[in-house]
Amino acid sequence: MAIELPKGTRDEAIASIQRYFDANMDERIGNIAAGGLLGFFLEEIGPVIYNQAVAEVQERLQMRVSELDIELHEDAFTYWHKREKTGKKR
Repeated sequence: MAIELPKGTRDEAIASIQRYFDANMDERIGNIAAGGLLGFFLEEIGPVIYNQAVAEVQERLQMRVSELDIELHEDAFTYWHKREKTGKKR
């Protein structure tokens, strides 16, 4: 699955890469080169981050599903027990 960014997000990411190069590297990077570097990261490293996020979401969902029994459990056959506690008889 290819990771694609919306145009606005992609433009911001490219600008961030250029800013990083300006602040931390000895040479500047142009718009096209920054876009190429971003494309490389998305294709090469992006799936690792994506897969880790999916695994974490799966783990959280499994934990929540396992708690559903506790949160949503209803005791059965309680009618008579309730009536006995209140002392109501027919």
